[in-house]
Amino acid sequence: MSQFNVRKVAVLGAGVMGAQIAAHLVNVKVPVVLFDLPAKEGPKNGIVTKAIDGLKKLKPSPLGVVEDAALIGRANYEEHLEQLRDCDLIIEAIAERMDWKRDLYAKIAPFIAPHAIVASNTSGLSITALSEALPAEVKPRFCGIHFFNPPRYMQLVELIPTPTSDAGRLDQLETFVTRTLGKGVVRAKDTPNFVANRVGTAGMLATIAEASKFGLSCDVVDDLTGKKMGRASSGTFRTADVVGLDTLAHVIKTLQDTLGPDQADDPFYPSFATPPALSQLIGAGALGQKAGAGFYKKVGKDILRFDADKGDYVPAGGKADTIVERILKKPAAERLKLLRESTNPQAQFLWAILRNGFHYVAVHLADIADSAREIDLAMRWGFGMKQGPFELWQDAGWQQVAQWVKDDIDAGKALSNTPLPAWVFDGRTGVHTTEGSWSAAQGKYLARSTLPVYARQRFPEALSGEGAAAPLSTGTEVFKNDDVRVWSPDGEVLVASITCKMHLIGPLVGEGLIKALEIAEGGYKGLVVWSPDEPFSAGANLEAMMPIFMKAGAKGIAVEEKKLQDAMLRMRYASVPTVAAIRGLALGGGCELAVHCAKRVAHMESYIGLVEIGVGLIPGGGGLTYIARRAAENAAAVPGSDLLAALAGGFQAAAMAKVGTSAIESRQLGYLLWSDVIVPHKDELLQVAIDEVKAMSAAGWRAPMKRTFPVAGRNGKATIQAQLVGMRDGGFISAHDFHIASLIADVVCGGDVDAGTQVTEEYLMALERKHFAALLEHPKSQERMMGLLQTGKPVRN
Repeated sequence: MSQFNVRKVAVLGAGVMGAQIAAHLVNVKVPVVLFDLPAKEGPKNGIVTKAIDGLKKLKPSPLGVVEDAALIGRANYEEHLEQLRDCDLIIEAIAERMDWKRDLYAKIAPFIAPHAIVASNTSGLSITALSEALPAEVKPRFCGIHFFNPPRYMQLVELIPTPTSDAGRLDQLETFVTRTLGKGVVRAKDTPNFVANRVGTAGMLATIAEASKFGLSCDVVDDLTGKKMGRASSGTFRTADVVGLDTLAHVIKTLQDTLGPDQADDPFYPSFATPPALSQLIGAGALGQKAGAGFYKKVGKDILRFDADKGDYVPAGGKADTIVERILKKPAAERLKLLRESTNPQAQFLWAILRNGFHYVAVHLADIADSAREIDLAMRWGFGMKQGPFELWQDAGWQQVAQWVKDDIDAGKALSNTPLPAWVFDGRTGVHTTEGSWSAAQGKYLARSTLPVYARQRFPEALSGEGAAAPLSTGTEVFKNDDVRVWSPDGEVLVASITCKMHLIGPLVGEGLIKALEIAEGGYKGLVVWSPDEPFSAGANLEAMMPIFMKAGAKGIAVEEKKLQDAMLRMRYASVPTVAAIRGLALGGGCELAVHCAKRVAHMESYIGLVEIGVGLIPGGGGLTYIARRAAENAAAVPGSDLLAALAGGFQAAAMAKVGTSAIESRQLGYLLWSDVIVPHKDELLQVAIDEVKAMSAAGWRAPMKRTFPVAGRNGKATIQAQLVGMRDGGFISAHDFHIASLIADVVCGGDVDAGTQVTEEYLMALERKHFAALLEHPKSQERMMGLLQTGKPVRN
């Protein structure tokens, strides 16, 4: 397959989706120009400019850093169509109107480069029908591309070919979307709403109908159908609010318009009626989160829910019954059995929606997807499910669940009387096997894609039943303790995987890392610190410190802190390259571990920062020493620059517990360097980290020489404290915040020394330990630590 070099992308349509797609392209360093209609008044690019300005205000932010909004090119269809000739990929993302899209295709057709791929971002319109508006020479390079909202954060992208789409072009686009955009691609058939929205919307409608049948309010339903059920925390109705009730209504209408009442089109059609409550809310302009009201509305600090019977909002807060919560914690087979047999209305409701889901995907598998894999991955990536419907069915016992569903169909309890397909009862134990996933259309198991891009994913996200090797039981294990596994995937590079809960850093982690370094230096090219799941590390293990504190007090903790600091310095000065492969949170001690490695390879959605002030402490594993050293290095790189000015950003980040909300922002905060690598796809992280170790080793990598560096001294600390006094007296920080921040300033400025004094890392780490130990005995800090351990939330005092 030839390389598809995407040098520039055009996004047509500056609406919600188009603008956010453009933002994500900027995040991954792909030049992009955003088009829309010429404004009727003012500058012709006014519509696009307004959309780009709007990106800066959205939360969660579609941009890695808001300043990058300036990198999005601005264009309109009247003046700038010539720019399309320079684009290798054109993504159309205008409103969901077949006539409007076709008219636009006719307008842009003369300007499409002869090699460019053209794709329509639509949530359900026929891609084949859209292609009919394009010239014959463009049709092989046209397909559907369905991003899920918000594009930066949602992993799923559906690619939908037409009968005339060139297979090679689809492979090229899938490679680009996977590697460069970091997405999980599902190939979908050109059927209404494709895969995820077809299954998800049908499930949402069935959930709303069953909730009404069992008399459950939307807050209770959301508590039941959220995390407790292994689905997105937003549940059902809150998800609808986030998506937008008008968007949901449009998707529903697509099902209604394109499938029709003919039972041959979809035997579940009667359940596709627009819910009355949805119509009520849309009629009142309550379109969900973007309108400030939908199924939920926030009034002051109170959350209200919509009561369809009253036609008004009432206080929310309904929860799942305790007995149902307990059932939902059981293994799959026992869980489904208990739900089905329970007389509790909430349990009956949950069984009903699960049964409806199993029934729907089994009946429609042959029509909407190449295999069961596509449905399960689409529901994982597009709807936040921990398991897709086929996975859960298989885990719970395929034949038993099939019989239960059949019994309910026969008893008239299901949404449709259409029987389960014959293949369900052919003696199988599931649809996912080591051979592949079941294709009802082809009557065989289909293996995963063999596109070269997937070879970079050493441990791709696996489905239950596929028999994929567990990352922490593969490779050659060379050392293991209760918190760390040290192993090699190839005999050349060593990997240290933290295995304890939240990958918290305690004494055993420090010991494991030092052991890993000793082994790596004895015959490997380098060491990668990587774990197969998130987070990289959520910080220090406070619970592990408590017994030490109770037995030996702050002095005992200081000893452990010294061991941790020594481990960090060992990582920095190891005789082989060390690479931190970061995904998810890298907070506190996790951040300190990352910055002391020779290099960092970070997934785009990495959140890095020193947050110890939130638990009443200062960073004690070398984090403040790192800030002081980097400030000195940065100041030395620019002759005549001021050391205190170079220190300001690092001090503020630690004193205000700033966390980079993307790998890009973490780079701005100084926790990632420009020489570090940001990886868009989470499953490529390990491979890239291994490649970096090998490249560093092949280039003759040597650890940095230990050297002293200047600090800002007592005068620098006094300057910082003067600013802190203003914040304290103005009520922006508490007295204890002031105290902790002053201690941070003392460390990063080098303590009671003259400005410019040369110090070592060990000297600053000793200051860290001193202040860290003193704070452990401070009542206010103890309140913060106990509050976090007991509630999981920070205490402000």
